[in-house]
Amino acid sequence: MQSIPGPSARPPGVPPDPLSPLAAQPLSSQQRTTLERLVTRIIALSQQQSAEVWAGLKHHLTLKNGDPLLSRHFAAAEQYLNQRLLQAEGLLENRQTLHQLSELLQQGNNRQAVSDYIRQQFGHTVLSQLSGEQLKNVLALLRDGQLTIPQPQPRPATGRPLLPAEHHALNTLVTRLAAATGESPKQIWQSMLELSGAPRIETISAKYYALLASWLQARHSLTQQSAPTLHILQSMLKQPLESGEWRMLSDYLQQQFQATPQTALTPVQIQDVVNHLFLRRAASLHDISDHDPSPIAAPVVAPLTGLVERLSARPLAAAILLLAALVLLWLVL
Repeated sequence: MQSIPGPSARPPGVPPDPLSPLAAQPLSSQQRTTLERLVTRIIALSQQQSAEVWAGLKHHLTLKNGDPLLSRHFAAAEQYLNQRLLQAEGLLENRQTLHQLSELLQQGNNRQAVSDYIRQQFGHTVLSQLSGEQLKNVLALLRDGQLTIPQPQPRPATGRPLLPAEHHALNTLVTRLAAATGESPKQIWQSMLELSGAPRIETISAKYYALLASWLQARHSLTQQSAPTLHILQSMLKQPLESGEWRMLSDYLQQQFQATPQTALTPVQIQDVVNHLFLRRAASLHDISDHDPSPIAAPVVAPLTGLVERLSARPLAAAILLLAALVLLWLVL
């Protein structure tokens, strides 16, 4: 007796014929599990909620919120969720790259170097407008030292006190450094007073603002280094070491710690080196006064003042001198 041939089995992954009775059936447990796993991975990588992802899926399939997913929807649903997963992975990777790049921008004059590079290459200076590949390229160039780091332009010194915004910015950096090192903010502020030579915080001159901010940023960046060296310190300074400063610190390392610029230093040693550098830099600011009289005008004013005082005390001598001057002027003319 010959058996009646039945429908052939479908290969795995091939959706059922939309006209077949299977197409109108609800999702199988295996199909639902597959979609739920994709949704779980998407919300783990993004900031969306599960309900938002499912709603977006039904909108893509032109289904109403109350309509159930059927077996015939599975292939299109799986493809849509896989695309969303790839997008979420790309956005996460971009955020991680941007975070790493932002950390490097705080070191030395890297921010200016990156701004110059993307302006030359892409015509703007906004990191958020770069693609993922462009961000990776900028990060790689910066890490490998292939970008030209410009020297920061020094700002003119000023004798005014710190503005509230400047004081707030320094206080934020102090709080961040204290959290990283365990020091008290009061102790850090005391070190800043010693650098600026001010007796109180309220009397710190604004001309020390850039110096103090750079000192705080350098110390914080060094807390993230397990084996800091003089070379690493150089890369983290907003104002890189000049040749004379490099020689000075190299000699200081040799004298104090019998170390070289390549030697890994302890946290205490690298802090001592940083303090030594910034004390030297602060010394150049101590010599700048915004109210000193002109060195040319001062020697001239004093003799003239003394002469007038002497003549006013001797009226007869003043009259004779005036008469002699008039006669001399008449002869010349």
